[in-house]
Parts: sequence; structure tokens; C-alpha cells
Amino acid sequence: MRLFKSGFAALFCLLLLLTLFALLQPWWTLPSAWNPRTPLSLDDAITPVTRWKMHQLQSAPQHCLALLNSAEPDALQHMPLEDYTPVAGCPLSNVVRVQRTGVRFSAPFTLTCPVAVSWLMFERQRLQPLAEQHFGESISRIQHFGTFACRNIYHRKNARRSQHASAAAFDIAGFTTQSGVRVSVLKDWNNQSAANKSAFLHDVHDAACDYFGTVLGPDYNAPHANHFHLDNSNFGYCR
Repeated sequence: MRLFKSGFAALFCLLLLLTLFALLQPWWTLPSAWNPRTPLSLDDAITPVTRWKMHQLQSAPQHCLALLNSAEPDALQHMPLEDYTPVAGCPLSNVVRVQRTGVRFSAPFTLTCPVAVSWLMFERQRLQPLAEQHFGESISRIQHFGTFACRNIYHRKNARRSQHASAAAFDIAGFTTQSGVRVSVLKDWNNQSAANKSAFLHDVHDAACDYFGTVLGPDYNAPHANHFHLDNSNFGYCR
């Protein structure tokens, strides 16, 4: 388990020191991934500062949308949506409709803008390189279980609202490579007869923890045996 909440104080101190240094030494330019004064870029490497910028998108919808719009056409096909309430009790705000990214999906989906940004960065920076590492080719298609569901956690009457109730979570069930190799979270997480598939899934799960606030997989509990749950609540809950 990786918990980043305990690092908030250290992160604040780091941001303060970097900002002061940049102000006092204008001749020296911090790389964007380490500069708290520059806008987030989809190409920024993951650092504590990048993580902080990604977290700030939740309260900056226009900046978030501009970031998505900066993606190349072949990297993202999406449509911003007006705030609306598809089901009573579950209003949606700051959401986009995603048709495809650099991969095709089993179905289009609606997702909050900050989670969409996290996915784009994760896909290009870690998912595809990991696919090349394990299979020698990229991922072309992703099977998912959706994003929006107006419900409480585990459908419990007295539980808090799920992140799915605001379309702020993404459930990934499997991957398909360019040549048609299929990798299933349910079948291949501990598949000893296909070690490369199992290793790929474990590496993808661990890498996602750098881009999303919460990552849950088969080792978390039985309800997550068949998918990876990705959302931006918390600041680094990885199981």
C-alpha cells in the first residue's frame, strides 16, 4: 500500500522552497515538472510537483479542459459536456465524453476532466511503454466496466457515495495488444502459465498509483478481482 497523504507537509515545504528559489534566481529555469509556477503539461514527468498540479485541476475546470484540448487529435477524441443530472441525486460537473484516446475502448464513456487528464498522462507515459516492454507492441484496445453509476460504495444503503456517482472513477477490465493478445485482470492477475501477462498487469497497477489518487485491484478485495478501479480521491491509496 502506498499512502501519500502523510507527505502533504513535506510537499508543501518543497513547493514553497522551489517557488522561493525560482523568484530569487530568475536566471535559472526550473523544469516544468518541478516548477509550481508553470501550468501542467500532458508531457510533464511525474514528480511531487506534477502530482500537486494534477490535484489542483479539480478546482480549475477551465484549465483542465484547456489541457485536454491541447492533446493531439490522434491522442484524444472527446466532447466537453455541460453540467447535468442524469439521475436524481447524482449531478455531474466538469465532465467530458471520451470516444477514444491513443487506444480504442469497448464503449465511449463520461468522465470528470481531472481523471481524464490522469488517464491520458498515464496511458502515454507508462501504459504503452509497459506494453512494449512486456509484449513488444502497444495496446490498441481497452475493455472497461464504465465510469458512471449513481450508487453508494458497494451499494450499501448507509455508505458514502461512490466516486462512480460523479463519474470520477474508471474501471479497467482488460487490454488487447496490436496483434490481438488479450490480457484480462480476472484471468491473468495471477496467471502462472502466462507470466508476461501477470507481470504486465502488476506493473500497470503499480504505475497507475503515480497518476491516480486511488488505485484498487484484485489484491484489495473480491469485488475488485476482475478490474482496476482508478479515481482521484485521496492522494495515493494504492492496493
